[in-house]
Amino acid sequence: MRKLGLVVCGMAVCALVETTAGGVALGQGDSISAAPTDVVNCTAAVLCIDDAGASPFKGVDWSVGPTFLSQAPATPPEEPEHTGVVALVRTTASDFAAFPRRRSTWVILGIGAGAAAIVYAFDDDLQEQLQDADTLRKVFAPGKYVGYGWVQASAATGIYLIGRFMIEPEDGSRTNKVSHLGFDLLRATILTQVFTVGIKYAVQRDRPTGECCAFPSGHASVTFATAAVLERHFGYRASWPMFAVAGYVAASRLTDNRHYLSDVLFGAALGMASGWTVVGRHGRETFSAYPVVIRGGVALSGSYTPKSWN
Repeated sequence: MRKLGLVVCGMAVCALVETTAGGVALGQGDSISAAPTDVVNCTAAVLCIDDAGASPFKGVDWSVGPTFLSQAPATPPEEPEHTGVVALVRTTASDFAAFPRRRSTWVILGIGAGAAAIVYAFDDDLQEQLQDADTLRKVFAPGKYVGYGWVQASAATGIYLIGRFMIEPEDGSRTNKVSHLGFDLLRATILTQVFTVGIKYAVQRDRPTGECCAFPSGHASVTFATAAVLERHFGYRASWPMFAVAGYVAASRLTDNRHYLSDVLFGAALGMASGWTVVGRHGRETFSAYPVVIRGGVALSGSYTPKSWN
């Protein structure tokens, strides 16, 4: 099994490297494949744990200054063979089955649940302070409409129909980059909405206004699911505006007094996990991660399984 290690010095990412089962590590300047960021450059030595539980790095100079990872353009997902209605129903059903089986799902949900638990104690105080923020309420007001599930579903449907029926078929197939994008967006929206509504009615947490149901935020979940799909199709550099929109929508739920901070944090994690379930099965590796305390910082170590190993 291959192992990855990531060192964080304060808030800065120092490096990322890979080892094999034998404990052989890549050095400075080498390039490696990693999930979920595709290709990154190793710029400094870093702690990794091999299968025997030992560090393959001996005599590492931990005084190396922190540097940030540089990401190569993401490889677009391979187009599915079919993107018709029957394929949409079939693959969406398989998404529900794949969601709990992916390790990345539990990593992301664990992070979201942990963040929600940390801020839970401050939910009421934050909402009380935001009630006097009239300017913020006006600035974030449009987020209410952008984040509606039907708005996201309509946009996904429009992209899907344009790709299927307005772009000239090649080799008799209506599957192309546009229909594929709409196909994935629809799947992610359906998956996210079903899980969001299910959790809402299971948890039954009241909104700040006293009505049901707040946890998790559906606006946050569906917009972050859309952002996750776009990141896989276009890469982080091209998709960051959607992540900014998703953050804007999530913030609007606070200023509009419809959700607590913990609601939107877990909603964002649920959306990311759902989106990556859809696009992560296009060849992206599965991964898991866990923290390791080291001298001079904290290492995030983990493992990933290439597509060919699934």
